[in-house]
Amino acid sequence: MLSYGIESRQYQIIWLLAQGKKTEEVEEITGYSRTWIYALVKRYNELGISGLCDRRNKNQGASPLIEDVEQARLWQVLQSNAPDGGLWNGRKVADWLSEVTGTKVSRQRGWEILPQMT
Repeated sequence: MLSYGIESRQYQIIWLLAQGKKTEEVEEITGYSRTWIYALVKRYNELGISGLCDRRNKNQGASPLIEDVEQARLWQVLQSNAPDGGLWNGRKVADWLSEVTGTKVSRQRGWEILPQMT
């Protein structure tokens, strides 16, 4: 899958630098940061033209916090009252997830997951 907008911008950066433009000028023209420009140039020097492409499709992203089995368990748990007898909230969901996963889950993450499960 080609992303011509991103690839053309990457070609433009290399072209501008090849024309003798300073990194600061390329930053101003393209809106890309110096760090990103340096990374692109490094990749271009190592891989040539094949290094200039949209690589976002290769980024699989973070693994899910909980797998399908834990999601089903959470959904079942949410059908009843919270452990304290009250309603479920983000903190309580985060506490439950922390216990199940063995990793500290933030209250904010609990709030994000709660509406997805109800």
